[in-house]
Amino acid sequence: MIVTVSRHAHFNAAHRLYNSQWDLEKNEAVFGKCTNPRYHGHNYELIVHVTGEVDPSTGYVVDMKWLSDLIKIEIEDRFDHKNLNEETEEFKELNPTAEHIAYVIWNLLRPCIPIQHQLKVSLYETPRNYVAYEGQ
Repeated sequence: MIVTVSRHAHFNAAHRLYNSQWDLEKNEAVFGKCTNPRYHGHNYELIVHVTGEVDPSTGYVVDMKWLSDLIKIEIEDRFDHKNLNEETEEFKELNPTAEHIAYVIWNLLRPCIPIQHQLKVSLYETPRNYVAYEGQ
């Protein structure tokens, strides 16, 4: 039996969308208020989905406590209450768009998830705007 289990988490972080190859006028035209040099923040909502065969001995795809702890250590502790542009290695050179943040989160979690399981990350930047990445 194949089942998807999902864990909901959150973190708060500031960022600035900015392309250093462009002048301020072009950055403002493309990113609008999100290119504010003083940054802005979001209350990110993260959903981590793990799909796989249910282990007949435990009844689990993965232990949800283990998944919760993994997300806390790898994601929440790393990004919560941080300025993503200035305080994280992952975004020193990578524009911290929601798309890139989801991609980075997926890559941080993927080595920790059993290889036989699929991983999908859904990241809500606002209640109406979210992205999903599953390794393509």
